[in-house]
Amino acid sequence: MTENAVTENPVTENPVTENAVTENAVTENAVTENAVTEKAEQKSFHTPDETRSFDFGAVDLLSIGGSEIGRLTLRPGWRWSSHVKPLAGTELCEAPHFQYHVQGTLHIQMADGTEFDARPGDVTALPHGHDAWVVGSEPVVVVDWWGASNYAKTQ
Repeated sequence: MTENAVTENPVTENPVTENAVTENAVTENAVTENAVTEKAEQKSFHTPDETRSFDFGAVDLLSIGGSEIGRLTLRPGWRWSSHVKPLAGTELCEAPHFQYHVQGTLHIQMADGTEFDARPGDVTALPHGHDAWVVGSEPVVVVDWWGASNYAKTQ
């Protein structure tokens, strides 16, 4: 088959390129191989591998399963542009995030002007280029699978 040949996908009956099928298989294998370790692991945020503190907050990091997961705790009054921007040295947060919101309300403002509030039980996928701040008097707790390893890291 040629590089750009189109075949019928028997599952969806939509045309797909052979490259797309091959790329998906490679990606799926890489994810499986990297996400699963040879042995079971268990860690706790009660004893993180690393903690980075900054004004009005902290991030606890765990290295597990070949990845890093972070728990951010942000106190009332915290705002990325006020409290992390000086550490990061960028105008907006340039770390993408994939987060589960455990506690509190976090207001997020994207570079394109999109804004929303993330509340307990929400899952957010944020590309780079955003600001965020705690809304109200309750601390925000977020578990972050992307971007946590670079969070509040000094340049």
